[in-house]
Amino acid sequence: MSCLAAGVFLAACGSNGSAPVKTEAPAQKSIVYFTSDISPEGLVKIYDKISENIHGKVAIKVHTGEPHGPNIIPREMVKALQQHIPNSNLVETNTLYEGGRHTTELHRQTIKTNGWDFCEVDIMDADGAVMLPIKGGKHFKEMSVGKNLLNYDSMVVLTHFKGHTMGGFGGSLKNIAIGCADAKVGKAMQHGSNGADLWRANKELFMEHMVEGGKAVTDHFGKNIVYINVLRNMSVDCDCAGTSAAAPKTRNVGILASTDILAVDQASVDMVYALPDEESHDLKERIESRKGLRQLSYMKEMGMGNDQYELVNLDK
Repeated sequence: MSCLAAGVFLAACGSNGSAPVKTEAPAQKSIVYFTSDISPEGLVKIYDKISENIHGKVAIKVHTGEPHGPNIIPREMVKALQQHIPNSNLVETNTLYEGGRHTTELHRQTIKTNGWDFCEVDIMDADGAVMLPIKGGKHFKEMSVGKNLLNYDSMVVLTHFKGHTMGGFGGSLKNIAIGCADAKVGKAMQHGSNGADLWRANKELFMEHMVEGGKAVTDHFGKNIVYINVLRNMSVDCDCAGTSAAAPKTRNVGILASTDILAVDQASVDMVYALPDEESHDLKERIESRKGLRQLSYMKEMGMGNDQYELVNLDK
């Protein structure tokens, strides 16, 4: 983490916390934008900083969450962003595990329950899947994703950053890796199972599988994909836990956005680690016990982005 970024973190979070150790900085850093304004206006403002290459038919990748999830991004924020982006709609896929999004019919009901029905929501694997190539993967050469992904020219990855039962944390990487994979094949590929031992996947291997699944999506969209992480209601549990999610212990920090997926997830993790221990302990324990930081190091190995970045504070 750069000295500039560290200084902004401490000012924003009011803490002397530590951050994960990273390697020496390359000559050029990626830009990550930050605002503490977690509102429809703040979300639109930060999106506009990264939107230059978003055009054509636009997929806004969200995580719809299980019914009545208490921690999902507020509906009015998502609606404001979608209405701000011409020719856009929300996209999702069905789940591998059984729940409120296991089938398209159930998922449609959950979309309505959680208030995402203000625009079209494309369940991308409702009518099947397609294989996308992965450049340089050591586990996979291709990944199965919802076939409707091919209908879009650009993607805006809108992520509620939080903990996760298996991933340690769920950031932009998880949102497009598991989140774009189809329920029948792609999600099972990444979990390394046929679904029977879904929760017993090797932790570091699971992270590497997710990274390669995410790379299939970033390779497909090239420059026409951007990433926004909302650091709000950061439970140790994912929104897939629904109403059973643990109550968040961390404060609401803000919104981060970048054209670099590694930089935005790295900055999000760094901001959590910069919080006082009484706020960050449980989330850090969840991340580290699941080997979640392997998401970041393997994204770097796969050439998906830069873990060294300059944080631009839009509040100043």
